[in-house]
Amino acid sequence: MAAPGLFGRGSWAEARRVGDILRRETVGGVLLMCAALTALIWANSRWSDAYHELSDVRVGPAALHLDLTLSAWASDGLLAIFFFVAGLEVKREFLAGDLRDRRRAVLPVAAAVGGMIVPALLYTAVNLAGPAGALRGWAIPTATDIAFALAVLGLISTHLPTALRTFLLTLAVVDDLLAIVVIAVFYTATLHPVPLLLAVLPLAAFGVLAQRHVRSWWLLLPLAGTTWALVHASGVHATVAAVLLAFTVPVARPDDEAEPCLAEHFEHRWRPLSAGFAVPVFAFFAAGVTVTGGLDAIVHDTITIGIVVGLVAGKTIGITGATWLVQRFTRAQLAAGLSWWDVLGLAVLGGVGFTVSLLIGELAFGVGTVREQHVKLGVLVGSLLAAGLATIVLRARNRHYRRLCAEEEIDTDADGVPDVYQRQE
Repeated sequence: MAAPGLFGRGSWAEARRVGDILRRETVGGVLLMCAALTALIWANSRWSDAYHELSDVRVGPAALHLDLTLSAWASDGLLAIFFFVAGLEVKREFLAGDLRDRRRAVLPVAAAVGGMIVPALLYTAVNLAGPAGALRGWAIPTATDIAFALAVLGLISTHLPTALRTFLLTLAVVDDLLAIVVIAVFYTATLHPVPLLLAVLPLAAFGVLAQRHVRSWWLLLPLAGTTWALVHASGVHATVAAVLLAFTVPVARPDDEAEPCLAEHFEHRWRPLSAGFAVPVFAFFAAGVTVTGGLDAIVHDTITIGIVVGLVAGKTIGITGATWLVQRFTRAQLAAGLSWWDVLGLAVLGGVGFTVSLLIGELAFGVGTVREQHVKLGVLVGSLLAAGLATIVLRARNRHYRRLCAEEEIDTDADGVPDVYQRQE
C-alpha cells in the first residue's frame, strides 16, 4: 500500500462538498469582520454608552431564569446554532467523510491538538508570574475561527490547492470539538445535576426522532430548545447541548437514495443562519471593547501578551510542528507539488482566533470585567497579526500557483473536471 500523502487531494465528491462549504463560510466570515469592526468603532465613539446599554438590555422569561442580556443571548443562544452546525460537520467528517480513513484523519487531528497544546503552554509560560487568576485563561488562544480564516483566504483570492483549504476546514472542525470539551470540563464553575439529568429526556427524544429521519420542526425544535434550557440551567455552557443534539443526528442516507441524510439536511437549513446571522451578531456584542489605554494594556498586561503570543507564535509552532512530526514518524509525506511554505501559511492562518476565543474569555474572567476587556484586545490584536502574516505568506504561494496554472495546461475530462481531482469509487 502506498504511503499516504499529507494534504493529498482526497475524493472529488469531498472536494466539491468542501468547496461549497468554503464559499458559504467565506461570506459569513466577511459579515463577521464587518460586525466586529462596527462594534469596535461604536464602542470607541461618543455614542459608546448606547452600545453598552444595548448589550445590557434584558429579555426573556424571568420565571425560567432566562431573563438574559442581549450579549448573553448572543453567546449562550445564538452561538449554540454555530456549535450545532459544527457538531454536524464533525460527525459527518468522521463517519461519512474522508476523515473516516484513519490515514487521512491523523493529520488534521494531530495538527489541531498541536495547535491547542502549544498556545496553551506559551500563554501559561507568559502568565506564570502574572496576576492571580490569570492562568484561568490558558484556553483562550487555542481556538481557530474557521469563518474568519476562510474570509481571509477569500480576500486573498488564493489559488491554493483545494487539499490545503480542506485541511484548514477539517482542522478547524476538530478544533471546535476539542474546544467544546475544554469548555465543558474546565469552564463549568457550578454544576446543578438535576437540570442536567432532566436534559437527557428531551435529548433522547430528539435523538429517537432524528434516527427515524423525522424532519418536522414543530416536533424537533421544542425538544432542542428544552434541552438547551436545561443544560443552561445546570451550569454547563449551553453550547454543549447544541453539540450533543448534533451528535444524535444520523449521517447515513435513508432507504430513498435520492433523499439527503438528515445531517446534510440540517446543515443546509442551519448553516446560512449560523454564518450569516448568529456568528456576526455574537461578534457584534463580543468585540465592542473600548480601547482607552489599550496600548498600555497590550504592552504591560500578561493576559493580553499571552493571548497574542499564543495565537501568533503558538498556533504556528503547534500546527507546523505536529505536521512535521506526522511526517517524521509515519510513512506520510507531503503531496507532490506542495511545499512546507504552504503548511506554514495555513499554520499562521490558524492563529486567527475570534468566536470561540472570545467565548472562552467571557467564561474565564466574566462578562464586563477589566480582564475581559484585555482578553478582547489580545484576541483582536493576535487575530489581526496572524491574518496579516498569513496573507504575506499565502500571497507569495498564490503567485507561485498562479504561475503554475499559467505555464501548464490543465486537461479536463468530459464533465470539465480537472484531472487533479480523480474520482474515487
